[in-house]
Amino acid sequence: MEAIISSLSAKGFAVTAAVYLSAVAVYRLFLHPLAGFPGPKLAAVTRYYEAYHDVVRNGQYEAHIALMHEKYGPIVRISPHELHINDPVYYEKLFRHDGRWDKYQWNVSAQNAEGAIVFTVDHDLHKARRMPLNSFFSKARVAKHQDMIRAKLHKMCDRIADNAQQPIDLGAVVSAFQRDVSTDFILGKDYNNLGMEDFGVGMTLFTQGGGKIWRLTKHIRWYGPLMLAMPREFLIKYGGDENLANWLRYGISSETETRRLLKAAADPVMDDKTPRTIVHQIAESSLPPEEKVFKRVFADVATVTGASFETTASVLRLIVYHVWSNPLILGQLRAELAQAASESNSEQSLELRTLEQLPYLTAVLTEGMRMSPGLGTRLQRIAPGRELVYGKWRIPRGTPIGMTALQMHMDENVYPEPRRFVPERWLKPNARKNLDKVYAPFSRGSRNCLGMHLAWAELYLVVAEFAQRFDFDFQGLTDDHFEVESDQFIISTKGKAVLEASVSLYKGGSS
Repeated sequence: MEAIISSLSAKGFAVTAAVYLSAVAVYRLFLHPLAGFPGPKLAAVTRYYEAYHDVVRNGQYEAHIALMHEKYGPIVRISPHELHINDPVYYEKLFRHDGRWDKYQWNVSAQNAEGAIVFTVDHDLHKARRMPLNSFFSKARVAKHQDMIRAKLHKMCDRIADNAQQPIDLGAVVSAFQRDVSTDFILGKDYNNLGMEDFGVGMTLFTQGGGKIWRLTKHIRWYGPLMLAMPREFLIKYGGDENLANWLRYGISSETETRRLLKAAADPVMDDKTPRTIVHQIAESSLPPEEKVFKRVFADVATVTGASFETTASVLRLIVYHVWSNPLILGQLRAELAQAASESNSEQSLELRTLEQLPYLTAVLTEGMRMSPGLGTRLQRIAPGRELVYGKWRIPRGTPIGMTALQMHMDENVYPEPRRFVPERWLKPNARKNLDKVYAPFSRGSRNCLGMHLAWAELYLVVAEFAQRFDFDFQGLTDDHFEVESDQFIISTKGKAVLEASVSLYKGGSS
């Protein structure tokens, strides 16, 4: 009798589940507010369609979305609840300063960084949290820190020079430089990655694959919190991954530093000579007390420093490879720098403000960021209180709409031969004016990248210094080394972060 009851219960559960799932499928396909939008039927029915490409295929959903657009057109329903648009003209209408724009809760909460500015869903709360840091990352403040950046730049160049006539992994070198500059600027602390024998390459390699936890947590909501709940000392000792262990050690050190800085910021007799950090900026702001607790402040410390580690380093690797692989580009760049140096009254390195006025150097950097923007994933915006319009489509209010900067930057209708590194495309008359609306390496609008002025400064100073000091030979390396391989939130390329080069000192003259 018990067996019969058990069998009937199992069958009843199965029937109930089948009816429920069928009802959900019918609703999402025919009755849902997004039912009329084009796209794969399976994507409209379940998020497991996205999960397959995210998890099983290791970050391939962005590439698959591009194929969807080829089949279905510029607007596609990519999940039961989300649309994606691939139309550069629409970007400035969606990513803008005016109006109220929320983020997509389901997507950002998977980052396991509750309280961080970059992952704040609500428009008004984001604005309040960001306000104290706008001046901290301003262009003027970055310019005042160029001596700090130069000191680390010279340290990096000295280590490269020490390896002249022998191979060196420039990928690891520029990543180490980037981490040292970022932590010094943001926290007033230099972790001396440039002083390490291997340049702390494990941190770089972990970051290249760091999107796995985020993608898993999107679809298995308990995974990220479980990982965070595990003792880090246990993971360091028994995790079996030295790259993860190095990252966790940095996290522990960063937590300790944040606690120290919070305590110091509360001291009413703080020394005026104490380096200003984002912790001080938040602690002394007009934000309410609950916004200044350790957990919330550390969420910003972790995400702001982490976001800066590989984004700028990635574009630096791409620029250095393409410039030093093309004698014409390198020659023109060196000629412009030599001319600027001859016109300068100073015997020191060219000032940042001078470099920013050099059209060819600026074109080189702009083209590099076109091919390697900060993120490889799509960003969503939600208009919570109003309907949006795209062509003939009326998009219901509250709908997450994603757009991907890299797809836009690779649109051949906007950028002919988009996979070629062509700085000259930015030198044509009115080119910058016409292309600027469809160019977003740092995103756009009220949620654009906080650290973009710091990134620009690093790019100007590093590329100019490298051009005046070194010749690099990338024997056997081809352009596909920098092709996008997967979405790790940042861009993961086929070559990962490796950029092996033979180095010699540049003697001047013709290149």
